[in-house]
Amino acid sequence: MRLGLALGYWGRGPSPDHVPLAREAERLGYDSVWTAESWGSDVFTPLAWIAAHTSRIRLGTAVAQMAARPPTTTAMHALTLDHLSGGRMMLGLGLSGPQVVEGWYGRPFPSSPLTATREYVDVVRQVLRREAPVELTGRFHSHPYRGPDATGLGKPLKPITHPLRPDLPILLGAEGPKNVAQTTRIADGWLPLYWSPTRPEVYGPAVRELPENFLVAPLAQARVCDDVAEGLLPVKAMLGFYIGGMGHAARNFHADLMARMGYEEEAHRIQELFLSGRREEAVLAVPDAFADEISLVGPRERIAERLELWRKGPVTDLLVLAPDWETLRVLAELNS
Repeated sequence: MRLGLALGYWGRGPSPDHVPLAREAERLGYDSVWTAESWGSDVFTPLAWIAAHTSRIRLGTAVAQMAARPPTTTAMHALTLDHLSGGRMMLGLGLSGPQVVEGWYGRPFPSSPLTATREYVDVVRQVLRREAPVELTGRFHSHPYRGPDATGLGKPLKPITHPLRPDLPILLGAEGPKNVAQTTRIADGWLPLYWSPTRPEVYGPAVRELPENFLVAPLAQARVCDDVAEGLLPVKAMLGFYIGGMGHAARNFHADLMARMGYEEEAHRIQELFLSGRREEAVLAVPDAFADEISLVGPRERIAERLELWRKGPVTDLLVLAPDWETLRVLAELNS
């Protein structure tokens, strides 16, 4: 099991720690570093900055939101960064949810998320392979564009720049069983959210029969500390925000996943509190047991014991959200 450093997205402004943390992770032998985006900083620019300050560590997006860019634009970002970094790029994609897609990006959330994802990946693959001009008559993505307001002058094109690697890895963030199953068919890897090493069955039967060399790269918060309850507070804060605020009360994929993991009543309570403006209460309503099973928190000995559970399953790359250098170092030592 390889280790990756997940830096997430910026808050109020850029973190001065991201480049130093990425360089330290590279020194410690971490395999990869990952950035993210929501509705603030974008996912590719910080990754390019990190690429310029490192030499070996692989670079991934976890995730680039599909609604943010046409698939050809995303492919342009990926092939550009792959060239500039000497072939270190991995492209992680995610569909997000209706609240973000329609509220921030001003686009309709696809009526068939599976079809939209499949078409998006198809176009990105065509660009990266550069075997022929990009063509797709899709339900959500058409190349050339053939909508009712089209001029009819569009022509199929292929990238001027030759991609460095036609097989640049594509990973998908997927939560529902059908989405996970499709991911195993069309992508090179999967970026699970809220991965519990003791109950992978919540993601559906596809997890039991993964393709050869398929990447499974869950994100997990990690912190070496003496007080487990205190160490879990940042995990609970993240869960409170995602389950309570990253989606509508009637349609929240994160809350749905928490419910499938056995915490349905708690998920509804977190949503209720968060959406009524009682955010601190929403965070405290996150069960310690749930936060604990999807993270690595506590003294070194406890983390070492729990790390074995992650190694025994299908996880190939553990992407750790680690806030400090000491945690990065301990995880590197325990995983060596």
